[in-house]
Parts: sequence; C-alpha cells; structure tokens
Amino acid sequence: MPSVPAYPLNDGSTIPGLGLGTYPMDDTEAEQAVDHALRLGYRLIDTATNYRNETGTGRGIARSGVPRDEIMVTTKLPGRDHGYEETLRSFEESRARLGLEYVDLYLIHWPLPRVDKYLDSWKAMVKLRADGLIRSVGVSNFTPAQIRRLQDETGVLPSVNQVELHPLLPQDELRAFHAGRNIVTESWSPLGRGSDLLDDPAIAAVAGNHGVSPAQVVLRWHTQLGAVPIPKSGDRGRQRENLDIFGFELSPEDIAAIDDRGHRRIGGDPDTHEEF
Repeated sequence: MPSVPAYPLNDGSTIPGLGLGTYPMDDTEAEQAVDHALRLGYRLIDTATNYRNETGTGRGIARSGVPRDEIMVTTKLPGRDHGYEETLRSFEESRARLGLEYVDLYLIHWPLPRVDKYLDSWKAMVKLRADGLIRSVGVSNFTPAQIRRLQDETGVLPSVNQVELHPLLPQDELRAFHAGRNIVTESWSPLGRGSDLLDDPAIAAVAGNHGVSPAQVVLRWHTQLGAVPIPKSGDRGRQRENLDIFGFELSPEDIAAIDDRGHRRIGGDPDTHEEF
C-alpha cells in the first residue's frame, strides 16, 4: 500500500494527507477503531469533546503501540466552553481524557458568531501553543471573514480549517482563500454522509475505469484538490480501503465528472449553526 503523503502547515509542522474520523463512535468503538487504524498505517486521528469518545480514542492510541511522536491527534473545543479561561479549562479536560501530554492539533469546533467569544478562545489556544501543550492551532467551520478577524486581532492564522467538503459541496472559494494563506483544508463528511453520493453513476463509472470503489474515487478527489479527508470507519476492511487511495491518479476528465454535482450542504451553516 503506498504511503500517505504529508502536507506542510504554516507553523512549520506537517499533517498527514488522510486521517481517521471518529464521529459518532462511542468510547468502546473508538478504542477499537483507532487501535486498528494506527496498526494499518493511519497517523492522523480526529476526535472532539462533543463526540464523547476522547477517552476511547486515547485508549486506542495507547493500545496500538505506535510511537506517540508518529501520531497527529486532533480534538476540538465545544461551543459551551468558548471564552479565554473556559478554553484553558476545557483543553485540560480533553487532554486528561485523552491521556496525553500534548495535543497535536486543537480546533475551535464551530465559530458561534452570535456568542462572539471565539476570539477569546483563540487567544487562549495561542497561549497553550506557546506553552507547548498544543503543537498546532486551527479552526473548524470558519468563514474567511472569521479567519481574517483572528489574524487581524492576534497576528496568528489557523494552520487548518476543517470544513464540510465533498463533491456536493466543493468549497472552491473557501479552498482558494485557504491556499492564499497556507491554511490546510481538512474535509469532514468527505463521502457526503447521509447522501446518495456514492451511488452516483458518474462516480461509479470513474471507479470502474480505475478498478477501485466509489469511496476510493471520492477520497482521491479530495487529496488531488489538496484537501485532507478524514473518513470515519470502524470496519477494518473499509479502513484499509480508505487508506489505499494513493496508488492511482484521477485525470482532469475524472475530476470534472466528479465535480459536476451542484452545491448542497449536508451539515450546518457556519454563520448560524450553534453546537454547545
């Protein structure tokens, strides 16, 4: 199986080009899935306080036997803990549940513009990075205007913005904004969870031409856009399949066939969605 490439982050770190998502696993499922994924070769693991599986994720990391410094662990700040002091406390609670000395990538899960405390949280995260408890700081579901505000107020850009991204919502303008600032785009729901994306005849035709599955085609589409997909799977066979996407190349015609899906958001709108 070809190795997973790594992308540079704007803070000098790197991020693997594909990872394992863990939502909506419980602790038991997460422990088993993370353990197996790491043994397979995954090196990017994604969780969040609101997934309620940080404890299981940490156990899976420990159980795998993979050296800690080879693994990039991501978790996220929930909306109920926005604010400077609240973020410091919430991070320590996440770190304790994970059982880790440091977290590689810490994200603000949603901006919650009505609450308007994400800037205070960002300042706390920058402090935690300076203290060596976080390696990289980032955001999730942020708009360009919200990212500009972070930079204007603190001088620190996110390393990553994790957003809903799939062929039904390719996020062209947002990805271009990220590229201009060396922000890595990370894709949640990369396979269009809950949609009929993987049953699309055009995607099936591309998959048939390459001798791979529709899911592999869509994940390869992400990586050729320069995005980092984090598909969730607890199934060992699907984990292996999802990781095995770097041995074929989509042509421009393939990309065009996959791109032509329209624009449909499955999850919340960052300007209005609230998740506490």
